[in-house]
Amino acid sequence: MQSIVVENIVKTYCVKKTVVEALKEISFTVEKGEIFGIIGPDGAGKTSLFRILTTLLLADSGNASIDGFDVIKDYKQIRNRVGYMPGKFSLYQDLSVQENLEFFATIFNTSIEENYDLVKDIYQQIEPFKTRKAGQLSGGMKQKLALCCALIHKPSVLFLDEPTTGVDAVSRKEFWEMLHRLKLQGITILVSTPYMDEASLCDRVALIQKGEILSINTPKGITKDFKKPLWSVKANEMFRLMNAIKENTEVESCYPFGQYHHVVFISQENVKEKLEEIARKGNFTDFEVQLIEPNIEDCFMALMKE
Repeated sequence: MQSIVVENIVKTYCVKKTVVEALKEISFTVEKGEIFGIIGPDGAGKTSLFRILTTLLLADSGNASIDGFDVIKDYKQIRNRVGYMPGKFSLYQDLSVQENLEFFATIFNTSIEENYDLVKDIYQQIEPFKTRKAGQLSGGMKQKLALCCALIHKPSVLFLDEPTTGVDAVSRKEFWEMLHRLKLQGITILVSTPYMDEASLCDRVALIQKGEILSINTPKGITKDFKKPLWSVKANEMFRLMNAIKENTEVESCYPFGQYHHVVFISQENVKEKLEEIARKGNFTDFEVQLIEPNIEDCFMALMKE
């Protein structure tokens, strides 16, 4: 059963008399109980898409439905069925943790006690601070409170717009563990993130750039579609090394990746020898080269060039 259906959604904005296409004929479906990731950098169109699906913004054209309800005609039913956690912390900062949660429960004619089992695992981590004002919480605590407030009315579909931006690595890990526990309760989760490493934590992902979907697949399916061998190189003189590699006409792409450069050649003949020759001619020190498996970010970079 499909929880989310998006068909040819288009959204444009007029910025200083210039028309900007935020979403270009976006289409995809999300199955019930699936964690579906929208992966892309800032400005890719993720937030516009989420606002359309949560009935906060009208698309210029196209159709979308949540649990069979149309996002325009049935917006009231959708608002009762979905939980939405926007990218920017939007709870009442002068209310305490408990007061925020009680407020959102009241809006949906429910109570903390009625749906406590749904938020119990998350709320117990912030319950010791229930009298603290929301504005005084750490980034990770704010994140958990926002998730509790999005869940308190027992939604069937959860929208999370860049929920881990600006929080530490431990909080990111804990957050994704919480999402997988929610999935076990049958909740459909649509999550957007600029972090490519989080793609592997989703059941399926859509890679999006400048309002266009580049690929939709499982994380393994996306990396499997990377057609050419990928090489990792390193030397003490990294910037000079990158320029030297890019000067070679047989190189298809070369870009920094952490402490290494990832390199793809047009032809696959004697690639290692070619890289070693570049290192010898440039007198690079402590040069290393190895064949590696591509990750989601490598695939994203390759799809952007197509």
